[in-house]
Parts: sequence; C-alpha cells; structure tokens
Amino acid sequence: MHLRGHGSASCRHQLHHRSHHQGKSGCRRKRGAPAGYAGRRGFEKIEDLSSYTLPSTVTEVYREKTGGFVVTLTTAGYGSNMVIMCGVDANGNVTGAVCLSSNETLGHEKTFGEKFTGKDAAGVDAVDTISGATKTTAAYKNAIKDALNTAIILGGGDVDIRTEEEILLDNLSAALPAAEGKFNKLFMPEVLEGIDAVYLAYNGKGWVYVIGEEFIPVDASGNTDHKKVAEAHAFLMQSKLTDLDLSAFQGLPEQLISAKKTDTGNFVLEIKAAGYGINGGNEYHPASGKYIVIRVSMTADGKIIDTLTVSQEESKGFGDACANESFYGQFDGKTEADYTKIDAISGATMTTNGYLKAIERAFASVKILKGGSN
Repeated sequence: MHLRGHGSASCRHQLHHRSHHQGKSGCRRKRGAPAGYAGRRGFEKIEDLSSYTLPSTVTEVYREKTGGFVVTLTTAGYGSNMVIMCGVDANGNVTGAVCLSSNETLGHEKTFGEKFTGKDAAGVDAVDTISGATKTTAAYKNAIKDALNTAIILGGGDVDIRTEEEILLDNLSAALPAAEGKFNKLFMPEVLEGIDAVYLAYNGKGWVYVIGEEFIPVDASGNTDHKKVAEAHAFLMQSKLTDLDLSAFQGLPEQLISAKKTDTGNFVLEIKAAGYGINGGNEYHPASGKYIVIRVSMTADGKIIDTLTVSQEESKGFGDACANESFYGQFDGKTEADYTKIDAISGATMTTNGYLKAIERAFASVKILKGGSN
C-alpha cells in the first residue's frame, strides 16, 4: 500500500467535515475510492466515524483489505485547513503521506510527508521539524501521529489521543482538584532551581509546581509535603518587586515601558516591539498600528528567566504566533550571546525581527538599570 502525491495546484482536493468531493479538473477519480487509490479494489470507506473516539483532525478513513487504513486529516499550521492523507499498513507503519491542500506560505508541506514513509510511531517522533517552518511541519507531524493513533483505535487497540494541553490540564487538576480545572501559569521574576513551571489556581485555592513529570500541589495556605517545593514556594511568596523611575536613568531605549527590580537583584521589564503592526501594511494585509508588548525577567548578569507576550495585534495566522508560548518561550534561559538562536515565525519576518530587537533592547536596559553601560 503506497500513496502517490497529489499536492500540485491542479491536483488538490479539499475535504470538509466527513464529505468526499471530486477533485479539480485533471484529478477525477472513481466515486468512493480515496485519492491515490482510484481504480484499485480492496478499500472500504468507514461511514460512521462518530462511533469511535478519534483525533479531532480525522475527517475520512478507508479500511484496506489487508488491515491497513488510509486516513484523511484536516489540521492547521500557520494557515487553516491543511489537508493531509496518510496511509498506515497493518503493522502500524506509514506507507506514505501527502498534503492535498493548504494555505501555508513557504510550501514545506508539499514534500515534508516524504520523511515519514516506512516509519512507525517511534520513527515519526524522531522526524525533526523544519527551522523557519516549525508550526507548519509540527502540525503535519502531529497529523501523522493522529493517523497512526486512528489505525490503532480502528484496529481495536487503545491509545491516549489527548492533546498536550489536555494532558497538562488533567495533570494539574489531578494534583489540585480544588482548582476546578482552571489555572494560570505564573510569570517568574525569580530563578527557582529545579522548578519547571508554577500554576496558580484561578479561584485562589492553591498552586501546582511542576518538576519534570511530577505535579506537586500547594494549598491556599502554602502547605505542601514536598520539601523542595515548600522551599521554592516560600522564596517565591517573599519575592517583592519595586518600581524603578525610568527618568532617573540616561540612555534607556524609548521603547521601554516600565521596569521593576526584585530584592534579589533581578529585573522585570515591559518593552514595545515594532512588528508588522508598525512596520508593515498593504491593501491586502493592513497593519494594526499597534506595538507588540513583551514582558521579560532577567538576572543582573543578563540571563533571561521568563518571557511573555503581553499583547499583540499582528497579522492573523502569521505574526500573531508571537503570542504562543512555543515562540516566546524559546527566549527563556538565553543570554545576549545566544538569544537570536530561535525558530523564526514562518511568513512573519517583521514580527520576528521586531521581537528580537526588543529583546536586544531589554539586555541593553538591564545594563543601564544595574549601573553599567550599554
């Protein structure tokens, strides 16, 4: 069972919901046969997918007589409605994957499927996304995983199809049921050695500290049985931020909005970044006229502790990816020597460059605020 590509402009097929449409001129195929299998026997469409708990990306499935499946999925990279078809044999190996249609900008989805042919679940995990097109290729890779999981489920097996966000929320809720399933991730002004993240219950009923795969609860009174977390929590609760008078310092960039300093000597800055909203705009994609506002915490010796996009009005489906933790989280732990070594936002050069310039200005600001030179 092998898939042949149908990703050219004249041979793209759009799938909506669970309906099956004839392709564009030059790509006609027999009714009921999946794309890439026109004229072949041995494929039966599974009509009632609603009777199975499948990944939400799955739109259509054909069962092959030897036990394999052809799965069509609709996902989103930087654009919406990226339609992928993936073949899976009876042994759980990918026989081929093609992108049937997409709204992506750089075109990596046209050939990325070739990397998955012959791979099982472990092999798919090992395929690297493409730098500069991380969102597109990560979405493609996740769709292939969804196809493999679909084959397992339809074959009578059991698999966890929850998203990473759902798994995180389930773990947080299991650790602190009193939170009623609602949490906010805390912005870190301090370095908490060995702590990966801290989440605050939205209703104020406590916190959850994440250490690797451990989720350790702290109740509303600050009590926990975990010694390391107890120490970290006490330290974090004692941390105080003092507003700095920017007018008392010379040479600060005009883009700096505010600055605070902790008792331990760290800095928390809010700074404006000029992305597409300021530097871009045309008749098809007008600019918002708004800056990206970034919050960054940094040690006095110039190491980023935490980063957050506070607000942005960049182009939808492109530059607005700067609001995703998968982008701004790349700066955590960076220094002035390596902060540019991040995956850019595909199709959003102005946004990425504006963000990088703001981080550069944050480093310069800390040098001035701590009494050094920029």
